[in-house]
Amino acid sequence: MNQTTQKLIERFTPMWTNKQVWEFDQLNEELRFDVIYVNPQEYKDSLWKSKLTYPDSEVRDTVVRTFEHMLDGEELWISNVNKKKIDENHIPYLMAVMADVMIEEEICLNFRIENDCFVASIDLDADVIDCKEFFEEFYHLATGFNYETDTGIPEDETEAEIYLTRLQEEFDEKMKLLLGDKYLPGNNDPDTINAK
Repeated sequence: MNQTTQKLIERFTPMWTNKQVWEFDQLNEELRFDVIYVNPQEYKDSLWKSKLTYPDSEVRDTVVRTFEHMLDGEELWISNVNKKKIDENHIPYLMAVMADVMIEEEICLNFRIENDCFVASIDLDADVIDCKEFFEEFYHLATGFNYETDTGIPEDETEAEIYLTRLQEEFDEKMKLLLGDKYLPGNNDPDTINAK
């Protein structure tokens, strides 16, 4: 994980849980951002009027729909609508949302604040250790298994399921002690839990 990302994570630690993100979404149903894709080191204010701008957007949906820009090496710049800058209280929310979007792909991200905007990009230099460190910061989203080493997961599917369930329960217990009611077991949000 690069130093800038690490410092930003340290500044806003602990990272938000899924419950906090969900609650924030419920309280801010109309929360939208201006989003733009920029080639590294090519940012200028005029780009906010370009075709790579997605004004007044819901971040999660926009990132999922336009993910190929990040895969092509472009950076995602996010600002509050019509401000060309991000409010500081939205930074931990954006970090948690971006990590949650990327967890399925196990893609490690770089975060920074530049020109008063929140900037996210794929960490092209990340190795397995970097990804493990990155996702461990978002412990509500991942348990941080290092798949390159022998984790001791049994070969038998049933035994493996029992083993992983026990690991998840131990992890949940540890996080519950650390975070109390802020923590939701597994990778859940209140809508998912209430639907059961």
